[in-house]
Amino acid sequence: MALVRKGSRRIVVDGTAYRWRLRGQPTYSQGLAWSPCTYAVEQADTPGMTLVVTTDQPHASNWIGREFEPVLPSSVAAAVQLALHMGWTPTASGSAFHLDQSADFTSSSSTV
Repeated sequence: MALVRKGSRRIVVDGTAYRWRLRGQPTYSQGLAWSPCTYAVEQADTPGMTLVVTTDQPHASNWIGREFEPVLPSSVAAAVQLALHMGWTPTASGSAFHLDQSADFTSSSSTV
């Protein structure tokens, strides 16, 4: 699955260029802050296996006004390094590699 170029951002991690993209509009579940924000990363020059990172933050455009911290390039770089350490091979073909960092996420449905 290739990443849509429009809206993607370039980042260099350990000398390798990647593109990452945060979904502009939240999914229904993210809009209600029932599920956390996710973003996708792929190698810029030879896209292959996409990295999908699940954060511990609500989506920035959630509909209920939950506070959030933005996804920073430093967080993306750290996630890329961790995923590579865990076996993500960005130039290989195949299904997306999922990195779940949502352990501290609290759903809005559990705060009602």
